[in-house]
Amino acid sequence: MSIKSSLFAFTLMVSALSVQAQPLPTGSPESVGFSSERLNRIESFFLNEIERNRVPGAVVAIARQGKLVYFKAFGFADKANGTTATTDTVFQLASMTKPMVAVGALTLSERGQLPLQSKLSNYFPGFGNMQVGIVSADGKISTEAQKQAIFIHDLFRHTSGISSGGRSDSGSRIAAQWPSSAALSKVGNTNDMVNSLNKQLLVHQPGTVFEYGLSFDVLGAVVEQITNKSLGAHLSDTIWKPLKMKDTTFQPNKEQLARTARPFPLDPITGKSQSIQRIANPSSYDCGGGCAFGTMGDYIRFGQMLLNGGALDGQQILSPAFVRLMTSNHLGHDIKNRVAVIEPHRDGYGFGLGMAVRIEPGLSSVPGSPGEFSWNGANGTGFFADPKEQLVVTFGTAAPGELRKYYREQVQNLVYGAFTK
Repeated sequence: MSIKSSLFAFTLMVSALSVQAQPLPTGSPESVGFSSERLNRIESFFLNEIERNRVPGAVVAIARQGKLVYFKAFGFADKANGTTATTDTVFQLASMTKPMVAVGALTLSERGQLPLQSKLSNYFPGFGNMQVGIVSADGKISTEAQKQAIFIHDLFRHTSGISSGGRSDSGSRIAAQWPSSAALSKVGNTNDMVNSLNKQLLVHQPGTVFEYGLSFDVLGAVVEQITNKSLGAHLSDTIWKPLKMKDTTFQPNKEQLARTARPFPLDPITGKSQSIQRIANPSSYDCGGGCAFGTMGDYIRFGQMLLNGGALDGQQILSPAFVRLMTSNHLGHDIKNRVAVIEPHRDGYGFGLGMAVRIEPGLSSVPGSPGEFSWNGANGTGFFADPKEQLVVTFGTAAPGELRKYYREQVQNLVYGAFTK
């Protein structure tokens, strides 16, 4: 290694050792079946990625058997401004917002306020009048009525027929007509969002196909209508404050924004311009599909709560029965499972209520156990939990391009590769 490279690596390792208050009780890797030497591969991997200017920095948190055994930051939160990454770096969580919204909504279900088999039109009548788009062989678009209503259950598992524009996995002329998540976050308030969506054509008949889209934005609106609070206020009351997730929010303050990870201006693979839009242009409402910000320390507390059956530090956020419901596969035999279309390494996964669930020991390109649940964020963040192995992992990068998919797979490989038992 050159002198320059050695100095660079030393600087980044100093960053890696700048540890803030610990989000969970700590333990040695060896005490819970990890090899410290093998865990060091994570550091080597990210230092190499950073030195090659593929990513500004990263934060990784790992807990097993309830013990935090790895919590390190590497590189920069904002390289352009020389802001070093630390373990309290804030990330724009994108779709990692969805599992938190699912828990927030299920707290209403367990109180008898939000049955999963209630119709979406009970809350917003316009969704009951939506037509389903049909594209014929010659490319003409026609419509047909819904054969069954959109249920709240469909919002949780992305089987509502609600799509999102600009997604390469949709492959549909109907889906292309839907607004993107970024565009939707600028429409005004929650009611404006709802009214803009229920005028679209559904991409599939409700209850028939997993179609990743804007269902959780609509679910967030339902939560607001039931609680008569903003979505952020409800999540703060039911999850964030009880779990002491102090930096998790839809509306980061000035100090939190100063700690927020920012990507390179140009995608290191394509050379095209890239950005995380919601940092400079926050959503005009609390969008449940992807607008939250938070730290990896906050999120590992959320994941540990789920792994514990809904409780952490004496706070029962969700009942064990509802956690089991949430983390079970909800894509039955009559529903087309397209999870691996949007997450290529997720063959062998189904989808629960707000997150992917592993249902096969093989098929996937990453190690894990049936029952593992997880979801990622489009800006480079990720989360997975394995109940069999008593494992929770969160990681954050500012990588909104295709590299984010590479990091999702590699982090899972590196973590499981560090097991000794």
